[in-house]
Amino acid sequence: MRVALTGGIASGKSTCLGRFAALGAPTLDADVVARDVVAPDTPGLETVVARFGDGVLTRDGRLDREALGRLVFADARARRELEAIVHPAVYEAVRRWFADLEATARAGGQPGPARPGVADIPLLYETRHEGDFDRVVVAACRPDQQLARLMARDGLDEAAARQRIDAQWPLADKARLADFVIDTSGTLEETYAQVDEVWTGLNREIGESGNRGIGESD
Repeated sequence: MRVALTGGIASGKSTCLGRFAALGAPTLDADVVARDVVAPDTPGLETVVARFGDGVLTRDGRLDREALGRLVFADARARRELEAIVHPAVYEAVRRWFADLEATARAGGQPGPARPGVADIPLLYETRHEGDFDRVVVAACRPDQQLARLMARDGLDEAAARQRIDAQWPLADKARLADFVIDTSGTLEETYAQVDEVWTGLNREIGESGNRGIGESD
């Protein structure tokens, strides 16, 4: 079962992903993959520099994410151009990761993955890739919490934080489309309890599906 975990910036996705991993889920963080795509000496970084200039590089030749962020969050066209560079490579890496999970399970004599695989995909709905996955889980919190968390986490002022939040779909819209919603507005223990419940439900679906493919009609 291919599970996408999404939400909004500073909505608690990483906390949920960590809990899924602690429960035994194979996990993948697309943000980490995205950083690898533009690591030093990669075609991705060369393409980014060709488009945005040397000003997005640090002195040691690495991507200056703060400088790049100032550019793309102030210019929707620039942001789309950056996404066009990074996203295809990220989704190809995600596809290969799930294929490897399935191949490993089959090599072990199982008809499919023994456990759901969970990939954290921040811009899943914005990039219209939700159809690539069997189930979608959204991590959501109150808008005021999201703003406060982002300001505290990244050291942004309110205007800059709102600019980044407004560049994504509203959390409420994503929650309406999700198969599961984890409300991260409460305590850590409450969030963990919801992740545990979702994990149990996903595994129950696999058990009930038998030889039928996930998502197929009964």
